[in-house]
Amino acid sequence: MVPYQIRQTQSWLPTITRIADAVSIFAAAFAAQTITGQDFHSATWSTATLAVLAFILSGELLGIYRELRRSSNEYELGMVLTSWLMSLAFTTLIGFVTRSSETHSRLSGLAWLILAGLMLMLARMILRGLAEIAYRRGIGVKRTAIAGTGELAIHVAQNAKQFDGSGFKIVGFYDDRNEFRRTEVPGDLPAYIGKLDELIADARNGKLDTVLITLPMRAEKRIQELLTALADTTASTYIVPDFFVFELLHSRWTEFGGLPVVSVFETPIYGIDGWAKRAFDFVVAALAIILLSPVLIACAIAVKISSAGPVIFRQKRYGLDGKEILVWKFRSMKTCDNGPVVLQATRNDPRVTRVGSILRRTSLDELPQLFNVLMGTMSLVGPRPHASAHNEQFRKIIRGYMMRHKVRPGITGMAQVFGSRGETDTVEKMEARIALDHRYIRDWSLWMDIRIILRTFFVVLKHDAY
Repeated sequence: MVPYQIRQTQSWLPTITRIADAVSIFAAAFAAQTITGQDFHSATWSTATLAVLAFILSGELLGIYRELRRSSNEYELGMVLTSWLMSLAFTTLIGFVTRSSETHSRLSGLAWLILAGLMLMLARMILRGLAEIAYRRGIGVKRTAIAGTGELAIHVAQNAKQFDGSGFKIVGFYDDRNEFRRTEVPGDLPAYIGKLDELIADARNGKLDTVLITLPMRAEKRIQELLTALADTTASTYIVPDFFVFELLHSRWTEFGGLPVVSVFETPIYGIDGWAKRAFDFVVAALAIILLSPVLIACAIAVKISSAGPVIFRQKRYGLDGKEILVWKFRSMKTCDNGPVVLQATRNDPRVTRVGSILRRTSLDELPQLFNVLMGTMSLVGPRPHASAHNEQFRKIIRGYMMRHKVRPGITGMAQVFGSRGETDTVEKMEARIALDHRYIRDWSLWMDIRIILRTFFVVLKHDAY
């Protein structure tokens, strides 16, 4: 079950953070010029301004301003550094094209790269620390009550406790049901306070700033009565729909014909984010093919002379939106199973050739999929594509199996770097892999792709494939 994420619709923190980022970049540019004995002239101002705009834009793409209070320090600092490197690369490219970079020394540029990175991360740590201190001391905290004591209510409260810098303080639960029908509140959460009428009275008396209604949607009449009563108070009121207890692929509010709707099965990779991921895939895949061309040629020759059959094995698999694609691999078996029945490879599989065993153990057999990435049928990171026969088998027995096809399949993925790599000879193993695929789609970011790619190298070196 995916816990409902509590977050305010508006906050002063993202605005202050953007200002702090801009000040850090300008200050670092000034310091770099001073340290290297350069003058801070108009060209420096222009370059710094361009870098600030590029940083904020890349920051929006990476989501560093909308996840300030529900991500770890390590994640946030990594995202900030990635955004700075992206913005500096863009600024350098513009400077090269316009020849304005000739007015800056390489030494001052290097100093700016290091100083700005350090100052940006330091500013984030300071702002985050100050915000959490303020919230924990009750400054700016919204006293929040939860209407209902069901499973969803417990998840909401646990989420608020986990992200204690969110600015919400859960004061307790209110529910009209008797103690036998109420879900037991864990001891580490605020206790049950009273009936819904008492919630209304506390809201009218100014004891509550926010009310989260987690009553089941079937209790429409009671919700209407509660909303009517709370309309006579100054408490901000939110309804947490109980469909959030279902397995959602990627939930977000949007509009359909002017009406507010919430997506249930949706992909986060669309619009600007989709273009950014596709550009990243194309550039990295092209560079990898160029750099690894000797390895690709050597593998192809080894496959050709070691056994009869084609060098490249093209297997039918499901791609984006369930459309069939041909996934390229160096042939590592004596057979090329591609029909309605495909046996998964196992350890010591007699079908695997001697060269194929080496290729599979080192994952070199996957390298031709870089061409799939260039063609747009695959991504560098995403759910690993299964043989079409396996898709038809497991979609009938695993709930939500086909939702993994809402994004392009990847050469590597979250499941492969978090323990679900290799043979899935049981339904339980496949369910574990699908759960990680869904998690990737829900939480996707460009920084996540970078981390998974880096982690893949260590996984390949540590584990044997088959």
